[in-house]
Amino acid sequence: MADDTPLTIRHPGTPAVGGVVVLQEAFGITDHIVDVCQRLADIGWLAVAPHLYHRSGDPVVSYDDFRAALPHARALTPEGVLADVDAALGYIEGAGFPIDTAGVVGFCMGGTIAFAVAVQRQVGAAVTFYGSGVREGRFGFPSMIEAAPGLRAPWLGLFGDADAGIPVEDVEQLRAAASEAEVPTEVVRYPEAGHGFHRDGSPTHDAGAASDAWMRMLDWFADNMTTGATEAP
Repeated sequence: MADDTPLTIRHPGTPAVGGVVVLQEAFGITDHIVDVCQRLADIGWLAVAPHLYHRSGDPVVSYDDFRAALPHARALTPEGVLADVDAALGYIEGAGFPIDTAGVVGFCMGGTIAFAVAVQRQVGAAVTFYGSGVREGRFGFPSMIEAAPGLRAPWLGLFGDADAGIPVEDVEQLRAAASEAEVPTEVVRYPEAGHGFHRDGSPTHDAGAASDAWMRMLDWFADNMTTGATEAP
């Protein structure tokens, strides 16, 4: 476990109903990721976001400067990523929630990693928001299509058909591959949504898709974990 991994933590105001690891976008621990943690805490979840870029300076990169994020994303390794996720899971376990009942959700780059965690770790449930690496592996992990039959945790994938970086045909192949897993899986596509549709303030933000995806995430956790919260944030 990477005890030195920085963690952004949001505690619920009342006893937590469960714990969720929140995995960052390629741009770092942005205001959006912090807001996701707070929204989860507001409805009773202990939300923990590991800082995956802490080995390369832990930057937060502007959304209009993707090139600045690339060196940090390329520096990630499977071993480092999983150590950071294990640190977040360890914090949740220390709060009284066994790892096999913890949820994991990721956005963009974090969505890719959330899927990898669902393959590599026995967590309670995992959710991917528009994670790339569907056909070609990312960060040293195999592609989602290749790894999907080996999913160990229930997994929900949320994708936008207008996402230029994730073709619909790849998403459908992922759906088929995930259906071979021995755990529940589901893929949801939003016809008008692009990449980053959940992120408030993004040019591609889609309020309808964001709201629906959020509720599906909460329902997925509630249906596949021993505890859950289903109220709107």
